[in-house]
Amino acid sequence: MNLIEKIIAQHSSSKTVSPGEIINVFIDCRAARDFGGANVIGRLLKNGLKINNPEQTCFTFDCNPGGSDQKYAANQHFCRQFARENDITVYDINTGIGTHHAIELGLAYPGSTFLSTDSHANIMGAIGSFGQGMGDQDIAAAWANGEVWFKVPESIRLNFEGNLPKNVSAKDFVLNLLNIFGANKLLACSVEMYGKCINNFTLDQRITIASMATELGAIILLFPPNQAILDELEQLTKKRYTPIYADEDAKYKETISIDVSKFQPMLARPGRPHDNIAVESAKGIKIDSAFIGSCTNGRMEDLRIAASILKNKKVAEGVVLKIVPSTDRIWKQALNEGLIHIFKEAGALVSNAGCAGCAAGQVGQNGTDEVTISTGNRNFAGKQGKGFVYLASPAVVALSAIAGYITMDDEVTKGKNEFEKTGKFSRLTSETPTKHPRKTIVEGKVWLIEKDDIDTDMIFHNRYLTITDIHEMGQYAFDNLAGYENFSKEAQKGDIVVTGKNFGAGSSRQQAVDCFISLGVSCILAESYGAIYERNAINAAFPILAYNPEILDELQLENGDFIQVDFITGNINNITKKKTAKIRPFFDVQTQIFQRGGLLG
Repeated sequence: MNLIEKIIAQHSSSKTVSPGEIINVFIDCRAARDFGGANVIGRLLKNGLKINNPEQTCFTFDCNPGGSDQKYAANQHFCRQFARENDITVYDINTGIGTHHAIELGLAYPGSTFLSTDSHANIMGAIGSFGQGMGDQDIAAAWANGEVWFKVPESIRLNFEGNLPKNVSAKDFVLNLLNIFGANKLLACSVEMYGKCINNFTLDQRITIASMATELGAIILLFPPNQAILDELEQLTKKRYTPIYADEDAKYKETISIDVSKFQPMLARPGRPHDNIAVESAKGIKIDSAFIGSCTNGRMEDLRIAASILKNKKVAEGVVLKIVPSTDRIWKQALNEGLIHIFKEAGALVSNAGCAGCAAGQVGQNGTDEVTISTGNRNFAGKQGKGFVYLASPAVVALSAIAGYITMDDEVTKGKNEFEKTGKFSRLTSETPTKHPRKTIVEGKVWLIEKDDIDTDMIFHNRYLTITDIHEMGQYAFDNLAGYENFSKEAQKGDIVVTGKNFGAGSSRQQAVDCFISLGVSCILAESYGAIYERNAINAAFPILAYNPEILDELQLENGDFIQVDFITGNINNITKKKTAKIRPFFDVQTQIFQRGGLLG
């Protein structure tokens, strides 16, 4: 049998297995991450399932190591609570990327099986272990049963011949493979790696290459561990492992020989990791940002390479360089070796260990039209933001960050990084739009919300603060106000909100006003307003008026009544009950701003 077949056979009830067979595979370590963990728990609870072996089960919080997103934080806390009650270990937000941490701790080891809700769990191929990313149903089944079904894949053997050029890194190596095989020529196959250059690769280099098996479409890239790798693993874990190797007469779907002497430094163009060109042919492309990290290139060797280039140099003016070590152990080692100091002196942002931009939960995202050069494994459209992401080695990323453009020139020195003016923010026209007097009398259905101190997080929660398009804001109005979570779905254009004291207390967020404008709410009546909220509403030409509480009795106001409000006179007419009252009208400045359509109108 070949390597994948032997590992699967040793973790099943079968002495031998062959491609295409469906086998129940025992899993040595079963992990769930912070983004999928809550779903795994949900599956277990829904089906009344218990944990098969808590000692072989764990959570790894690496997608959002800061817990900076409300939903991530809630999921993480939910997982912690479940873990406490079920004696499950949590490798929390301070540990780094789960797959890397599993190697450091010996949770995955040569010949073992490992599952995670991480599509790059096949990174375990770097140590001759069978790792797989799976969905939350599979992980829940593994947690409950200790095993999952798996179809034995076809295997391909790659023999690498010749000497690898000195300027070709491990990242370049795998980008060259993507250039040869694309995203589907190795599809659903287990790939075994052999040759002189393979034997010379360090653990960090093997991890870089194995990390991109998913982008190649392969099940896994398997590196048979040599003595140097076994020694390094023993140093990390204090354990000695007996690896599994393919039989000499192992059968493969195909054996392919590749001459590595022709490999060159490569760059993946935005959108597709397999759309590769030589770095030299892309030289001079301006960049806005650079990123070094991810499960592909956040290793110690990667940081040392970056530091050797950045030492005594500065990141180009107008360029942002973000660096994220893969694990806390590596972060501390980088600190002890002085690399963090070099990064900070160069002007880089260094974040705590984790997946970073790949998981959209940490630094590494980019904005619309932003050009980023990254050491990540994926650059799918929208994966790291709305910009354009090139993939390259740590050396190329560091050199490009200093230059302000894509380069692999070792002699690059920092110069003035001049960006062309696009005219994007110039006024499109100098014509003054025709103004029409705005209606100062409105009619609408009442939402009577008899609550005081409704704050801006209840009105428009801070998890939506990145939304800048007013047309998208209405859907989130009051979605954090207990009892009114469906307000945005039920409110109709022209409706009027009537509420209590100190409406809009809290932050200065303009969205807490604009969400009502977005929905078409005609005005808000409250006993009083938060000071900043009042200014924001007036400046946005959104009608707000204050009233004395006794007018509710005068109007006999109830939820759903239809009323008319005159902003200039302060007259209110409850059309439903045929009752009238008077409140404080617009003051002069408010009227002026309202008729201008806003403070800046």
